[in-house]
Amino acid sequence: MHIVLKTRVNQPLLAVWAGFTRALFEQLTPAFPPVKVVRFDGCLRGDVVHLQLNFLFFRQDWISLIVDQQADQEEIYFIDQGTQLPFFLSHWKHRHGLRRFVDLQTGSEQTIVIDDITFKTPFLLTNYLFYPILWLQFACRKPIYRRVFN
Repeated sequence: MHIVLKTRVNQPLLAVWAGFTRALFEQLTPAFPPVKVVRFDGCLRGDVVHLQLNFLFFRQDWISLIVDQQADQEEIYFIDQGTQLPFFLSHWKHRHGLRRFVDLQTGSEQTIVIDDITFKTPFLLTNYLFYPILWLQFACRKPIYRRVFN
């Protein structure tokens, strides 16, 4: 399954990239299930992000490795790939893109934050059941991105 969400923010590319910190990541975690950030190395190739999801009666670890990170004057991106996933996922790849954008009316440099997610669940039917849930959880990031970077 594939989800792509784009959010335009009023900060230049390098300022947004500098804001991709553990503090931002903790703000982006969903309300349910509650998420504890166990480890956050950063957003560069080789970094590890380890989350613990609390489902009240049990916990699940979610560990991702940053498998790629590239930057040029127009775009910066990094890709996290799940190495240990919660029971409801069998594949996870998330490309976090930051693309430079110039507002033609004001001439100001802005950034488009792109969440490009590919995931699979253990069963075809649950792919379709989880799609709206994951879409909503990532759509909830849009006002956070705007608040932090405006």
